[in-house]
Amino acid sequence: MDRPNAIAPDELVQRHARPGMSLVALLHAIQDDIGFVPPDTVAPLARTMNLSRAEVHGVITYYHHFRQSPAAPVTVQLCRAEACRSMGTEALAQHIEARTGCRFDAHKHDAHAHDHACDGAVGLESVYCLGQCALSPAMMINGELHAKVTPQKFDALLAAAMKRVEETV
Repeated sequence: MDRPNAIAPDELVQRHARPGMSLVALLHAIQDDIGFVPPDTVAPLARTMNLSRAEVHGVITYYHHFRQSPAAPVTVQLCRAEACRSMGTEALAQHIEARTGCRFDAHKHDAHAHDHACDGAVGLESVYCLGQCALSPAMMINGELHAKVTPQKFDALLAAAMKRVEETV
């Protein structure tokens, strides 16, 4: 197991499994508990849900919400849906990548990369609709929603998020 002092995969699955629970609900429970769905839980999940490992892995990798490694201390989720695109989210994405030195969705392009492919302090993720279409472009930073984001506003939000992380260390 690559998680020091972590709960055993079988125990983690059993901690959250309930009769009649769907796989997606179980995956949400695990991720809500420890922040991600570890790859070594696939086999216990498959046994518990009476599914193949391929089916479990397919669900984990299909839904962008589930992560297979811990999130970066600062996680930026930028809406890349049509309304935000029409309001400049792609130019904002380029600014964010240049500012952070990270790439959006690097973990999806490199099977060996973590969600935070750059220096580990920031992770960039694309999402497709945060429900803020009238206030686009929109993003979430560590779960906090922000609307009408400009490059300057992003820089200030990033600085504040980085400061909060430094204060907790």
